[in-house]
Amino acid sequence: MKIRKVVVTGLGALTPLGNSYQAFFSQLLAGKSGAAPITKFDTTHFKTKFACEIKNFIPADHFVVKELRKMDLYSQYAMVTATEAMSVSGLDLQKINLDRFGVIWASGNGGFKTFEEQIAEFTLNNNVPRFNPFFISRMIANMAGGLISIKYGLRGINYSTVSACASATNAIIDAYNYIKWGKADFFITGGSEAPVTQASIGGFNAMKALSTNNDNPQIASRPFDKERDGFVMGEGAAALVLEEYEHAISRGATIFAEVAGGGMSADAYHMTATHPEGMGAYLGMKAALEDAEIPASEIDYINAHATSTPLGDVSELKAIAKLFQEHAGKLHISATKSMTGHLLGAAGAIEAVASILSVYQNAIPPTINTSEVDPEIPSGFNLTLGKAVAKEVNYALSNTFGFGGHNATAIFKKHTD
Repeated sequence: MKIRKVVVTGLGALTPLGNSYQAFFSQLLAGKSGAAPITKFDTTHFKTKFACEIKNFIPADHFVVKELRKMDLYSQYAMVTATEAMSVSGLDLQKINLDRFGVIWASGNGGFKTFEEQIAEFTLNNNVPRFNPFFISRMIANMAGGLISIKYGLRGINYSTVSACASATNAIIDAYNYIKWGKADFFITGGSEAPVTQASIGGFNAMKALSTNNDNPQIASRPFDKERDGFVMGEGAAALVLEEYEHAISRGATIFAEVAGGGMSADAYHMTATHPEGMGAYLGMKAALEDAEIPASEIDYINAHATSTPLGDVSELKAIAKLFQEHAGKLHISATKSMTGHLLGAAGAIEAVASILSVYQNAIPPTINTSEVDPEIPSGFNLTLGKAVAKEVNYALSNTFGFGGHNATAIFKKHTD
């Protein structure tokens, strides 16, 4: 079987830092925090009163009323980023075989807000079943991918990945593999999440997973810091257009990066806690390097999963130390969740965009808010604290790990003619 090269020709992003992929990356490099008091509901009775919300997003600017009635917010985010990515890609759908153009889209929760609202309404109606006819179609986690394919008439492989916070990276790896194996020629892939809701914030509060630093929300997401007290919720989406290399070259497409490899694994350890020694993270990264057929020493930058939780940050760096050994201190590592918050199932998508643009622009985003590195973290790491770094980046590795022990790692490579 001929193994084909896969490249990224389209990008889209809708994030707490900006509503386009360019605005997003610009704010990342500037070290801006997207955290602020929650505006979507009254937080009076909640332990956490802030999140990284999208700013200045007006659904009516993108959809007519009839469309909005049918879409949860997570699907709206997906559609907006897919539209941007398709525009950036410059693909002419009249000239390609849409039977070989697929969509693999991720969401950890799907229509969380729709579900919450409908159950609340059911309760207020004394349990009389007067549900919205679009309740189920708005809620299910595969609908965003379905809507994207309907908009563009894409008849290829189409499904959704759900692996908690690894979901979007899983989607990207799957799309890459299908093109690599000759099963498809193009994909829109990525992920979206809209989890700033009462039930979501309340539920994660009950797990003691969220930061409660309500007095200083902009510094609450502080990966690797000894005072970190949990992650900050984020929302948004990002989309990638993946394309078979020879086709992209033939049409003169802008190539942002090559997808070099992907690896997946399981911790097989705990429902919500990472393996204390990072065993699953180690296996996922190792598999990605093997898939890319490169040694660990080739990696220049790691976009760490690093959510700002006491256990997770340490275990990931232990895994990096074990796998990269003497090279671990030579590469740059940064935690962009310090700025975006944690987008759950969409995290891997926006962090893929960050990694791809690091390769494309030779710029590494910083880790912000880390005042004093946790002494439990192995020494010798360059955590890119405080400021972005201009550096040649030929390979960037992006980690995502999810509840249930799901791990996914993608590697992106600089395109050279």
